[in-house]
Amino acid sequence: MDRLNLKSLTTETRNENTMDIDRVSTKEMVKKINDEDKKVALAVEKELPQIAEAIDEIVARIKKGGRLIYIGAGTSGRLGILDASECPPTYGVSEELVQGVIAGGQEAIFRAKEGAEDSKELAVKDLKERDLNKNDVVVGLAASGRTPYVIGGLEYANSIDALTISITCNADSAVAKEAKIAISPVVGPEVVTGSTRLKSGTAQKLVLNMLSTGTMIKLGKVYGNLMVDVQSTNEKLVERAKKIVSEATGIDTETAAVYLKETDSNVKLAIFMILSKLNKNDAKEILDENDGYIAKALNSVK
Repeated sequence: MDRLNLKSLTTETRNENTMDIDRVSTKEMVKKINDEDKKVALAVEKELPQIAEAIDEIVARIKKGGRLIYIGAGTSGRLGILDASECPPTYGVSEELVQGVIAGGQEAIFRAKEGAEDSKELAVKDLKERDLNKNDVVVGLAASGRTPYVIGGLEYANSIDALTISITCNADSAVAKEAKIAISPVVGPEVVTGSTRLKSGTAQKLVLNMLSTGTMIKLGKVYGNLMVDVQSTNEKLVERAKKIVSEATGIDTETAAVYLKETDSNVKLAIFMILSKLNKNDAKEILDENDGYIAKALNSVK
């Protein structure tokens, strides 16, 4: 496929439902946008088998010491950075575990540097600077599925046997063909032709939500549906930590605060101490033996 042949890309096709969007009332305009947005979740639903496979493979790599690295340009790159940056405060992981790499570097997060997406070599340089290795996972993000920067990154990752995953919004794309696991929610033409920060961006965000959240759940960062590795880095999160301990154990928030003080704000350890009735040292040892997975740790002491 000629990467410059925009006519062949669904994401670049004119949307028959929004031809008059510049002439209708504001209420009609937002209804048209909303009607198109409703199609996104259904497109993502068709990709659930691939998303589930990707999560299992990511977890396996991370358990071997690997990292999850998103790579993209423009809106796609920014979405990867957004997802990566939210993992440490939400799940207590290091900033190294989940990373976002964008064509053009840090400046491109805030100001468009669209020309940077045309270089395969730049992607290789960016990944080499991060010491990419075979245990890592590289997720290539490209709504069009034709971005040279992303293709170059996936080619390099494949050459060193890292796991490659793609998230694109066109079927049978060049980017998808480079990935060992291809996730391709085809959301159809955009409300404004070619503006892939709209439905395509939303689809990519939904998939990224699943990849990172699913990975963290499988790594024991969630108990029930509670984020038990949350970091108490501000007043809101301090209160959230108390609430999580309270909801997981049935104790009041005042008692939860006592346990959190004893565990240096370690929500997971506080919960396990309360549920297992073990002291801090024994509880920590058993949690560590079960990779921090509360449910498994509880089963081991029953």
